[in-house]
Amino acid sequence: MRAPSLTRPRGVTPVNTYQLSHLSDGALLSGLRTLVARDRETTAALLAHIAEVDQRKLYLPAAYPSMYAYCVGELHLCEQAAFKRIRAARTASQFPAIFEAVADGRLHLSAVVLLTPHLRPENVQDLLAAATHKSKAQVEQMLAERFPLPDLPAWVVGITPPEPAGQLSPGTVESQGSDESQQARAPLAPECTSDRPRVRPLAPQRFAVQFTMGQEAHDLLRHAQALLGHHVPTGDIAAVVERALKALVAQLEKQKCAATSRPRHTARPSSRNKRHIPAHVKRTVWERDGGQCTFVSDTGQRCPARNRLEFDHVQEVARGGEATVSGARLRCRAHNQYGAERTFGAEFMRHKRLAAAETRAAAKVRRVTRGPAGVTEQAATTTQASEQDVVPWLRALGFRTDEVRRAAAYCQSILDASLEERLRLALSFLAPPHRKVVAMGT
Repeated sequence: MRAPSLTRPRGVTPVNTYQLSHLSDGALLSGLRTLVARDRETTAALLAHIAEVDQRKLYLPAAYPSMYAYCVGELHLCEQAAFKRIRAARTASQFPAIFEAVADGRLHLSAVVLLTPHLRPENVQDLLAAATHKSKAQVEQMLAERFPLPDLPAWVVGITPPEPAGQLSPGTVESQGSDESQQARAPLAPECTSDRPRVRPLAPQRFAVQFTMGQEAHDLLRHAQALLGHHVPTGDIAAVVERALKALVAQLEKQKCAATSRPRHTARPSSRNKRHIPAHVKRTVWERDGGQCTFVSDTGQRCPARNRLEFDHVQEVARGGEATVSGARLRCRAHNQYGAERTFGAEFMRHKRLAAAETRAAAKVRRVTRGPAGVTEQAATTTQASEQDVVPWLRALGFRTDEVRRAAAYCQSILDASLEERLRLALSFLAPPHRKVVAMGT
């Protein structure tokens, strides 16, 4: 029995396509099998199209910074569907046998995603055969047998239960150890042991944030709650995090786009570096472009990217471009590279990126091997960690870069000491001679 067609012949009275109560059991089951087969073929064709669009980077001229953003923004796929199809498409482009396996129903997309980390040219046929017509759980079991992982460490996660009114204030960091509290935590465990951080909307302008923090972050949170005891008496985590984010965003805006409440009225002397963009230009361009990539497609679609933004010269520096307000714009990393490739050619830019990577690698080797004989990479890493430890504090106090680096190197002798002790030693090193004598005498 042939499956019913979903298209209405000419001259036939319109019937609701999705009302199937008039079909016999056999016709209904036959139609279902036909649609599933058609869906598998369509899915395989969809993967092939995604793989080719991804390889040609056609999402860039459409004003999207990535294939994922294009699938969500232009094709209106949900986030999980976009991720799974892009991952499967990229894997299938490496191993074309996957296209046929998906089209004839031997593999589903979840299986392809699970197989992806383990596929190699020498084992692809074997793994595809082993995963044929298996459920997701069966594929996971098969992979666990072929690629065993070490046992997870034994651990216990404490989940704070909802507190009745009048007890602990919302957001207070406390540890509960009673049997009753342990039982109350049990219903929350599946929700709170998610495998990745999440931000979930709860109500208008209200969001639930879930993540796991380390000991250092926990100690900082407790310390911040204590310091804000007068301003946030309840210790509410949301209020503490909001204050912390405001301070962090202000600092990052100052670094990224030269934001300041007291801009200079007189511009500094122009830099000799033609690619340098002055602070006042950064501030104006960032505000004018709204902190968003300015690339616009031929259809008028503006790139939605707000992360990995870069200040880009409208006219290339090599062609006389200047770092002025009208000569600069915001571009995401992907569209910045895309513009350069359209101007200078993809092959030219590929060689430029390779050369830049080699230069960075050589500079890293020089940093490791520079200095007295016997300096090892481990020592160089320790030096860099020490510099990153005390440098921000010394720079905040107004010391010059060369002074800061000398002081940081001087602190190598007490790497096991606390930050406060190392900072005191650095300040003593940088103090004028007459101040050092006084410090020694106290």
